[in-house]
Amino acid sequence: MSSYFDELSRNLGETAIYYPKLAKIAGGVTAAIFWIHLCQRQEETAGGNDWLTLMPKEIEAETGLCLPEQELARQQLRNRGWIRERSREAALEFSLDRDRFQKSWDAFTRLVFSPNQTHPNPTVTSSPSEKSVRPESLNNSRDRENIGSDPFFPIQRQQKTTSVTPHYQFQGPWDSPEQFQQFQKALLDYAANQGFSNPGGWVFRIIDSITKGIISPYWDEFISGVPLGETQKVQQEWEVEPGVPYPAFEEERIQYYIHKGEPLEVAVAKARSELRNPTRGKDLWDGFLRKCDRVADEALRAKKLGVKSPYLPPSFSEKPPVTKASVIEKLSAVVPPKALESTPSEGEKENRKNGEIEAAIPSLEVLQKLYNSPLGKRLVERQIEEHPEWGYSIVRDRVIDLYPF
Repeated sequence: MSSYFDELSRNLGETAIYYPKLAKIAGGVTAAIFWIHLCQRQEETAGGNDWLTLMPKEIEAETGLCLPEQELARQQLRNRGWIRERSREAALEFSLDRDRFQKSWDAFTRLVFSPNQTHPNPTVTSSPSEKSVRPESLNNSRDRENIGSDPFFPIQRQQKTTSVTPHYQFQGPWDSPEQFQQFQKALLDYAANQGFSNPGGWVFRIIDSITKGIISPYWDEFISGVPLGETQKVQQEWEVEPGVPYPAFEEERIQYYIHKGEPLEVAVAKARSELRNPTRGKDLWDGFLRKCDRVADEALRAKKLGVKSPYLPPSFSEKPPVTKASVIEKLSAVVPPKALESTPSEGEKENRKNGEIEAAIPSLEVLQKLYNSPLGKRLVERQIEEHPEWGYSIVRDRVIDLYPF
């Protein structure tokens, strides 16, 4: 048996060892083997802190680590700051930082060996009642010292909490609670008019920012008596006044969406929505100006050729604004006046309902004529059964009125 092992050892070649404790701090067995090999080669060749040049195939032949294992080991050592490396053609150059390695090793030895070597069990003379208490307290203190000295797992300290004052109230520039309430109501009305999805939440954010010292234009407008949001309006280059674009520009965008097949009301909504966007509106305005310039050049050329009224796009023709009053005025000339009247009262509704019911009751002649037809007999019988309020009945194949008076 011994001869077989000796022969096998001669065939296997030289042995390579690693240190299990080193593997714990190096990141694995491959990293420990790689580090020891670098240290040995540096001692043999450079003998100092110079760069060490090695070939990957040479490392594989001496350590048995294949290329993927070498890359893993180099990554582990780089992450710990033990080595620096650079490539030169097919070779690799390494620089070892032994100070960083020594710090990691010292931290590991303190963590592993300090309970048995640096803290011997003290001899304590005490009364019998104290013997069962003091050793436990000493062990707890040692455990706390060991946990505190661990550089990899620092102590999680409890976060400090801030106490909240009971009956908290917003403190701001308002002079009285009444003025504060008026300001809140003004903000709520403004949020409702603007169509905000959560007016209460928006008001809270505005008031909370004011209490924290942030300047709010809404408060300045409120104390000045100006409608909220008025001073924050910005008139853009393509607007006659803040929020109102030039009619020709707006009509141009409306016609654009109409030609794309959109309904008129959808085209108006899309055109106004994009003109409210400053960035989108600025780009469209630049394009509109270019178009106007081209149309003007064509009109001037046409005039020089003798055309008295050059062609202009429909958006350039002046149109009266469409308002509710103008629409009612036009419809009143077509629709009967009753269709445009205000909502009738409850009495008028009741009278109108009764009149409609009376108009809906068929006459005796109509029912009798329909009853005499081959296809209408069963229909008239069913209608009279379903509507006893008509006061009709069928007697000897005749439709009669049960309440003639």
